[in-house]
Amino acid sequence: MRPGLNSIVLILFLIILDIYVFQALRALVYMSSPRVRTITYSSYWAVSGICILMVAILPYINWAHWPNTVKSYLLAVFIGLVLAKLFVVVFLLIDDIRRAIVFLVRKFGSASAAAPAENGINRSQFLVKLGLLTGGAFFGSLIYGFSNKYNYHVRKVKLAFGNLPAAFKGLRVVQISDVHSGSFTNREAVMKGIKMINDQKPDIVLFTGDLVNERAVEMDQWMDVFNQIKAPMGVYSTLGNHDYGDYYPWPDMDARGYSPLREANLQALKDVHGKMGWKLLNNENVVFERGNDKIALIGIENWSALKRFTKYGDLKKAYSGTEDIPFKLLMSHDPTHWDAQVRPEYPDIDLMLAGHTHGMQYGIEIPGFKWSPANFIYKEWAGLYRNGKQFLYVNRGFGFLGYPGRVGILPEITVIDLV
Repeated sequence: MRPGLNSIVLILFLIILDIYVFQALRALVYMSSPRVRTITYSSYWAVSGICILMVAILPYINWAHWPNTVKSYLLAVFIGLVLAKLFVVVFLLIDDIRRAIVFLVRKFGSASAAAPAENGINRSQFLVKLGLLTGGAFFGSLIYGFSNKYNYHVRKVKLAFGNLPAAFKGLRVVQISDVHSGSFTNREAVMKGIKMINDQKPDIVLFTGDLVNERAVEMDQWMDVFNQIKAPMGVYSTLGNHDYGDYYPWPDMDARGYSPLREANLQALKDVHGKMGWKLLNNENVVFERGNDKIALIGIENWSALKRFTKYGDLKKAYSGTEDIPFKLLMSHDPTHWDAQVRPEYPDIDLMLAGHTHGMQYGIEIPGFKWSPANFIYKEWAGLYRNGKQFLYVNRGFGFLGYPGRVGILPEITVIDLV
């Protein structure tokens, strides 16, 4: 198989990127000893050469059938290196533009416009070092994040609702989301997370979608782990965008996009929920009663306001029969559903629980401030949001997908006390 045009373009891009960044690296060690320069140059081009070689030979190797763990780590390192170099490029471009402006001013300006002499480190050296430091710090953070993928954190929230029936005050809801079992490799670490869930003594556990990455078989070795999640009122679940098998290349898919294998996979996944003792709510609801008091739990299939995700959910159908229930809780995987349909059309849904974003598994969270690249795509991407009397909570995800790590945005077990 010959490398395609995309591969050739990517290889050329990587070569140009490496040559440009190398200029900064060379300037940094220019005054070092010959031995240091040799080691630095050799290391840089060895790593860059391996990356370029991998892209070149990709069409000739059976990459699709490599172990998922190996693929995820290799892709994470490769993408991390490219992004780190792009960070360096930003600073180099700033310096090149600055130097071009200085050159033009000196050439065409008056004598008085000459740049003043610089003491100590000059601007170019500063920008080069800052660029390399920024790129290195970013890449280092990605490597560090590998150790955080099972670093489960319990986040506790107390919510007060005036319309919550007295019999349900104090109800403890534990939410988990985005398991992505196909990414797991450490059974002991996942078991620790399951114990943390049960240790919260939940009245009810709600799972808001993405049990697998692509196929139901990913749960074969994890069913006896997740079936240990217990709660007096039960464990309820719904489907996320990854649960439908839409991202797997089914060999029997016809021109209309129909695949019997995909349909069988979806049914097998639904059966997994049942075998674990979880009640899957697909566009339906369940009403809980304590004496004369009632609350409703609504669960819908995946529904997104973003065009790239198929809408499977039917909230009208799921909502039907709960009109007179005073308090309603909705499980819907994608947080864009809240602003697009839930708030404007169903103002009596008090609390929606979602997941989906993972907080991009990368960001910053400190008291009073949080940021992630997810912020560029999703208005609500992690934590608690409120509009009037309605609330949305977006879980940061129990598992991980693609990048096998977490930086800043840690895997989450959410505890919501209705007080």
